[in-house]
Amino acid sequence: MDKKVTVVGAGNVGATCAQRLAEKELCDVCLIDIIDGLPEGKGLDLAEAAPVEKHDSRITGSSKGYEASANSDIIIITSGVPRKPGMSRDDLLGINSKIMRDVVSKATKYSPNAIIIVVANPLDAMCHVAYETSGFPKNRVIGMAGVLDSARFRYFIAEELNVSVESTHAFVLGGHGDTMVPLPRFSTVAGIPITELMSKERIDALCDRTANGGAEVVKLLKTGSAFFGPASGAAQMAESILKDKRMILPCAVLLQGEYGINNLFVGVPVKLGKNGVEQVIEVKLSPEEDAALKKSANAVQGLVDAMKKLQ
Repeated sequence: MDKKVTVVGAGNVGATCAQRLAEKELCDVCLIDIIDGLPEGKGLDLAEAAPVEKHDSRITGSSKGYEASANSDIIIITSGVPRKPGMSRDDLLGINSKIMRDVVSKATKYSPNAIIIVVANPLDAMCHVAYETSGFPKNRVIGMAGVLDSARFRYFIAEELNVSVESTHAFVLGGHGDTMVPLPRFSTVAGIPITELMSKERIDALCDRTANGGAEVVKLLKTGSAFFGPASGAAQMAESILKDKRMILPCAVLLQGEYGINNLFVGVPVKLGKNGVEQVIEVKLSPEEDAALKKSANAVQGLVDAMKKLQ
């Protein structure tokens, strides 16, 4: 492969993400983790599945340092403590910010031209840590949240209406938490707004389930958090970048005036290409939608402020 992606964290999210990338034959993959033998073992296991899955992506792992990650096009950071039942994303703030600073400083040393995709929670705050630690321009630090949140909303819509998920499109703005802002009037089935296909009561229920989608999975799993969905979201973002597809995807990016928000990572639709974020797509919001987005942004700001106090 002429492209290379490093996935930091060989746990459920990281290993599944490596699998997605390899089986789509998008790039070679380097798994990094601090647990001795874990990334090497999972890398070897995935590599040995390649003949069956019919791909030639090279998958390697390293628990000895970041040298093996050198010259990566993308660094996907999944490392951190996962949520447990009763734990909010905010509870992860202190410990995961320290992990993020360590990971970013080491990974960017060997891949100074990479694009960073942050998956670790609390997502929006971790983007700030990655941005400040890396010193990268804003187009090269992106958070994976909206792709996952929109995918959940799309699945719930498809389930409700008994249609293919491929016919659904969903629009979710804001932070990656219970203040996220699903926008029903921009969410469609085959181009038809869902506001014309179901009652407000059902739409409100789906929006609420979307906002609490991660917590629902955590409650069911009892010993961990979602990983198939987050891995797929990160892989889709990487695909758009590696192939310069310029897909319009909802991602957490640093806003500097867009949507009336300044110097804050918030989820909005963006065009993703070979340079990372190539354009922030702005849509005209209703007063109610704008107020909900500002409320979500304020929640993100609260996390950032709390994190600064911990430093």
